[in-house]
Amino acid sequence: MLNILKNNNTKIQGRVSIWLIKHNLTHRPLGFDYQGIETLQIRSEDWPSLAVALYVYGFNYLRSQCAYDCEPGGLLASVYHFTKINDNADQPEEICIKIFVLRKNPKIPSIFWIWKSADFQERESYDMFGIFYENHPHLKRILMPESWLGWPLRKDYIVPDFYELQDAY
Repeated sequence: MLNILKNNNTKIQGRVSIWLIKHNLTHRPLGFDYQGIETLQIRSEDWPSLAVALYVYGFNYLRSQCAYDCEPGGLLASVYHFTKINDNADQPEEICIKIFVLRKNPKIPSIFWIWKSADFQERESYDMFGIFYENHPHLKRILMPESWLGWPLRKDYIVPDFYELQDAY
């Protein structure tokens, strides 16, 4: 499916995609966003090796990590934005990585061990969407109480018809 769709890909390949192909690393180019940032799709099981490769390539700064629900009952996406910070670079190189998982068993390996700044960002995605980041050292709710049921930002989430006021007065 994603095995770089080497000859079937109609998207324009960027510099990072070409480098990954050269090193036989599985991915799917998704083109460029409105700012010209290259976007790649990675399979969950390929993420640990690709994350290390991106770090070796020079992406030493995790700018942000977020998640979204593609559609009610559909896939969940985890999105990472990386920047290559060099001392003498006028314009740092950036890359966007998207990992899509089934909502039934949404598991993605954590990259906390490569970029420590993934800690709270992956925890927030877990708390709001229920994406389980495997091998994350502190994966627990960060915004909602531990007793909260469900994942509030999923499009198929049913809001409880009661609200408990805690310390309101």
